[in-house]
Amino acid sequence: MKRVIPDEASMEQLGARLATVCVAPAVIYLQGDLGAGKTTLVRGYLKSLTYPGPVRSPTYTLVEPYDTPVAGRVYHLDLYRLTDPEELEFLGIRDIQAEQGVMLVEWPEQGSGWLPAADLVVSIAHRADGRDVALAANSEHGAQMLSEFTKLASG
Repeated sequence: MKRVIPDEASMEQLGARLATVCVAPAVIYLQGDLGAGKTTLVRGYLKSLTYPGPVRSPTYTLVEPYDTPVAGRVYHLDLYRLTDPEELEFLGIRDIQAEQGVMLVEWPEQGSGWLPAADLVVSIAHRADGRDVALAANSEHGAQMLSEFTKLASG
């Protein structure tokens, strides 16, 4: 599924719609260059789950857990600064996986071999008038979420 996202508010709305169809456990990879809007999408995702606090990119902490009143714990990972995928072991990736929650992962290629496979991949690319966003299922669970997302987006 592909769409054009014209602005920041629309990217947050996309994240909010994604949250409505996401069923834990789920792993969602967020791919795109710096400034593409990955964290903005996560902010919309968490706001829709009534998370009350600020949502920042975990560029320096690498992992940020969010306890949401609606959907429980959501992990936001930003692996841009990861120098070796094995560092995920020290960040507690096994414990995060064991929780069976939702993982939203920016720069997933940095954790290759240590991250669980994605259920859904969201690719974001810059364009002159906004962003091109493509969603692709990578598992049966991802296909179910994408099907629900498509129904929601078209209805």
